[in-house]
Amino acid sequence: MKSERRVRQSTRGEIGHDQALNSLQEEADEYQKTAAMTVLRRGLKVSPELRSGAVITVLMALIVASGSLAIPILIQQILDKGLAGTEGLDSGFIYSSCIIALILIVLVIIIQRATYNRLVKIAETTILELRIRVFAHLQRLSLADHIEARKGILTARVTSDIETLSQFAQWGAIAWVVDSVIILGTLTVMAIYSWQLTIVVIAIYIPIIPILKAIQRQQFLKYREVRDAVSETMGQVSEAVTAAPVIRSYGYQETVRTKLETANQTQFKRQIKAHKFFALLAPVMDTFSAMTIAGIVVVGSLFGPEMGLSSGEMIAFVFLTTVLIAPIWELGEVLDQTQTALAGWWKVLSVLDIPFEVEEPSNGKDLPHGALTIDVNDLSFHYRTGGTVLENINCSIPAGINVAVVGATGSGKTTFVKLLARLADPSEGSILIGGIPLHEANTESRHQSIQMVPQDGFLFNETITDNVAFARPGASHNDVEQAFDALGLQWWIETLPEGIHTHVGPRGERLSVGERQLVALARAQLANPGLLILDEATSAVDPETEVALVSALDRLSEGRTTISVAHRLSTAERADFILVFDDGAIVESGHHSELVHQQGIYASLFDSWLGNTRS
Repeated sequence: MKSERRVRQSTRGEIGHDQALNSLQEEADEYQKTAAMTVLRRGLKVSPELRSGAVITVLMALIVASGSLAIPILIQQILDKGLAGTEGLDSGFIYSSCIIALILIVLVIIIQRATYNRLVKIAETTILELRIRVFAHLQRLSLADHIEARKGILTARVTSDIETLSQFAQWGAIAWVVDSVIILGTLTVMAIYSWQLTIVVIAIYIPIIPILKAIQRQQFLKYREVRDAVSETMGQVSEAVTAAPVIRSYGYQETVRTKLETANQTQFKRQIKAHKFFALLAPVMDTFSAMTIAGIVVVGSLFGPEMGLSSGEMIAFVFLTTVLIAPIWELGEVLDQTQTALAGWWKVLSVLDIPFEVEEPSNGKDLPHGALTIDVNDLSFHYRTGGTVLENINCSIPAGINVAVVGATGSGKTTFVKLLARLADPSEGSILIGGIPLHEANTESRHQSIQMVPQDGFLFNETITDNVAFARPGASHNDVEQAFDALGLQWWIETLPEGIHTHVGPRGERLSVGERQLVALARAQLANPGLLILDEATSAVDPETEVALVSALDRLSEGRTTISVAHRLSTAERADFILVFDDGAIVESGHHSELVHQQGIYASLFDSWLGNTRS
């Protein structure tokens, strides 16, 4: 039975990684079912900013298009009335037409600038709101979605994937709006001149539609593969940078370099394949453009008089054809960028599609002030993709005591305390804090009453004051100093060159591990929670700092219910009560002395810990 438990424990650590791989495979399968228009419709639905003032934007684009079409019309008028009119050369008409053309050009430039500014503002506002929306969504996801294997992928969603949309918004999106209006307007004017020649133009250009569609479809598929490769590269780079000290100390550089090289080569090859399809656009567009002009000249020369076309109208029609070519060519150019943006957009939307497992109550109940009781009834937890982590957990913890949670790696102890902080909800069973079901507790009240100090003591790239005040918005410098003083840590603050105004650097790297924990404890002190959850604050610190931490922890625990994940069993020795986890279940509970005499799992863990500390 024990061997079976150990096998299950060793594989439980791989659940998160397997979940990430399954999720990526699901995304890959979904790619095959997703079309560009589907992504566009979904994107417009979740980005209402794009629809804001769309009618005004289209009207402005119409004015720009009208200005572009006015020049060929004026040329036709000059040729037919100014040069070949019934009265011969009409200089006044020619001069006035040129002045009108100049005025129109100036107006078009002004309106075109205003249109582009409006489109840029709408596009950038959309990108800003989308980035905020995705980031807010990520913050609401449960711990099951924030596993290590997905961090690089999720980071790519709010960075590189949205950046592709930003780049697209600066040119591609504007081109689609303005050029589409110009194309429709040009075809309309061409039809007024000669519906027969317009049919010729359309007939020549019709074959380009399936060609572009085929290229677009292949580009869409290839650029989704490119976005996958970019995410993988970012994940590898993030891991290599974050784990640099470990990599260097173990001489793991070559292996990491090989993994990075593989990721980069994969991205390179996929980029090349994607660009091969884009390279087809130039010759295709040039061929059809030349065929269109040639077709108009031939048909117009042969049948122009029979169609009632004057020489000026014929020349104007050729000019209109060149006007039509420019936006079609530009859309062909932005097609490549469009595919990249759509692939990135789809991945961003896939994040927004991840359901919330933790739904906040609309009318939640406030948790009681002071130390809180904990009642856990028939609790079980498993990931969406399967793999039970906790099963049938029952315990009752009185208010104001210090409880140690111990167990081997993968036993479920860390998951248990994260459920108490409601970083996820149980799959089955219930958690009552202060007599109130945790899922019914008011969000703000829960944040005030339950505080969790993680093992790494994460700090933001700000000053010590800012990091501590994060626990209580609006806290003053005096409040921060009182928090350190309450924990007996004022002496440590005085050793720092700038005191509480010391800048800690990215992730608190300017401080030692132990010093980061001191700041994290002061942050918890300022929050003044009724339930304090500690993921072993002294597990990776030097002996001198550990003394200060233990003293601060004792002060911090006064008057509160404290749950400590104990990696060092010296923490369990000082606890009022111990919960022993094994294979996702509570197998033993009691005081240190009782559990040692039982000669069970806790006694085995304690003997092993003693052996390690003596060696």
